[in-house]
Amino acid sequence: MFSSLKKKVGEVLLPGDEFSYDTDDTISLTEHVKPEKVVCGPGLRRSGDRLLVCKSGVLRHKQPNMFWIDSQQRRYVPAKGETVIGIIAAKAGDVFKVDFGGSEQASLSYLAFEGATKRNRPNVQVGDLVFAQFTIANKDMEPELVCIDSSGRANGMGVFGGGGLLFKVSLGLVRRLLSPNSEIHSDLDQMFPCELVVGMNGRVWVKSSSVQQTLIIANLLQSCDTMTGPQRQELFRRVQTGAL
Repeated sequence: MFSSLKKKVGEVLLPGDEFSYDTDDTISLTEHVKPEKVVCGPGLRRSGDRLLVCKSGVLRHKQPNMFWIDSQQRRYVPAKGETVIGIIAAKAGDVFKVDFGGSEQASLSYLAFEGATKRNRPNVQVGDLVFAQFTIANKDMEPELVCIDSSGRANGMGVFGGGGLLFKVSLGLVRRLLSPNSEIHSDLDQMFPCELVVGMNGRVWVKSSSVQQTLIIANLLQSCDTMTGPQRQELFRRVQTGAL
């Protein structure tokens, strides 16, 4: 009998590890959640009555029934519905080509912006930053982005305004920043109020009241990548008291 998945939360798993849905395991796995209701996040894949580990990393669990592998990979693989920060790399007819840091560029139609029509085209130039969402992302088709939600609203997406700083962090830190109760995000807000946009592709854009504060925030976030909670809190305390 395989060990239950929940007992492995917090441990390092490797590609090829698998877990079965034995009756006793299922109860401890999800606390009476049926096997078909288990949500597989990044790094896990369902295969019949088993869960397979697809990449190495630490197993994480979110109540009630979500499991995923937290890894330090830096190469982003697009997924439908995820939001990313891209760079307009070229214009081909009515379509923009967007560099999002993946193995190929994504397409973005000029009509995929709020209020855009054939006569009212968005003001988008090569080199602009865009915050967009994947509508198509699979291995057999070119990735496709949009800057509107299902109701046709921008909902925070679109071309970035002037200023700000773009930098990269690990995909693991991205998930920590985007978690509902992110301690890193809340601690940062208390120190330096700022505009912060986080893309699932590991790109972060920040803009604060001054260039100096913006650079400090970027350096702090990149430092958090390899720090434990206590180490991060000590670093933030030293910055706040002017020790650095």
